Amino acid sequence: MPRTFLLIIDGLGVGAQEDAADYGDANADTLGNISRLTGVKLPNFEQLGIGNIRDFQSIGRVDNPFASYGKMREKSAGKDSTTGHWEFAGILLDQPFPTYPEGFPEDVFKAFIEGVGVKGVLCNLPYSGTQVIADYGEEHLETGKPIVYTSADSVFQVACHDDVTPTEQLNEWCKFARTKVMTGKHAVGRVIARPFSGKPGSFERISEKRQDFSLETPKPNLLTLLQDNGIKTYSIGKVIDLFAGKGFHQYRKTKSNAEGISQLLSLMSANIKHSFTFTNLIDTDQIYGHRQDVEGFATCLQEIDRALPAILDKLRADDLFIISGDHGNDPADDSTDHTREFVPLLVLQNNQQPGKNLGIRDTFADVSATILDVHGVANPLAGSSFLPELV
Repeated sequence: MPRTFLLIIDGLGVGAQEDAADYGDANADTLGNISRLTGVKLPNFEQLGIGNIRDFQSIGRVDNPFASYGKMREKSAGKDSTTGHWEFAGILLDQPFPTYPEGFPEDVFKAFIEGVGVKGVLCNLPYSGTQVIADYGEEHLETGKPIVYTSADSVFQVACHDDVTPTEQLNEWCKFARTKVMTGKHAVGRVIARPFSGKPGSFERISEKRQDFSLETPKPNLLTLLQDNGIKTYSIGKVIDLFAGKGFHQYRKTKSNAEGISQLLSLMSANIKHSFTFTNLIDTDQIYGHRQDVEGFATCLQEIDRALPAILDKLRADDLFIISGDHGNDPADDSTDHTREFVPLLVLQNNQQPGKNLGIRDTFADVSATILDVHGVANPLAGSSFLPELV
């Protein structure tokens, strides 16, 4: 009665992919640059074998890594969270979701304005989420116009002060945008409600009230296949939002990495047999990668590193535990955007030591193929199981 776990450290890349230049990311190297610039020590990740994936300045190789190790190439077009998580679920995208480097066209914001009944919108440009409320928040308070913005990712984001537009109303506006506006050629990966609070000069996003409205996930996928075969599925963190609220028997949203780790440990302690748990730790990406905070990203990785012994202590002999990232988010580059990078692959099985070199995987979908293999479910999706290589 195996249990499988997939832990995504959001934005953790390990070097530019071969096609990174096509995305403007030729020199991206999230973990490599963090290691080089901060000298970060990650002793537990090191023992798992993350330093065996490639050379890092402050993270060494070990002779007998506790985990099997490798790196994975994103095969889908794009570099956002939805694309990455969907590929982990066996879904490959031939075309990236639409992006709007010049802002949304007139037909989009006109349809939104008329549909939700507002006088207009503010911004309508790619923007940092924290900077956009700093620059437009006061005008929003004065006019009541929602702040609509995007990023390098395929997102339609709406920010409103909770004293001006209650969160429930903001969510309804975003539902309208998802179902009536951002469709067809404008079918972005996510529509995101971004409530904020505070006064001019000290506005703050209310992260725990953020709501993502994703596209419906194509079927079949890892989650539907597991559920169809009686295997319980659990989401921790933002994963549930990336799959449009579907595919999980239970979800646990979190406000921080610490809460995400706590929820993961709780589920591991519950010893739910024949189950799959999909966890996302978002702070690395949301708080540090997008804000180009190299030191903060390093400190955040150290916090995850310190939690690893407690996680390993909960593993049973027949558990499969996989650690990876969904894309890069190099805090040392000249952009606040995601980066097109390989992601790490660390695979733990207590009855398979020392770890083995899994090489470079052609797609994140190898993870879904492996999880299905562990649970004895036939795989009609992309990807190849690496379970035989662990034996």
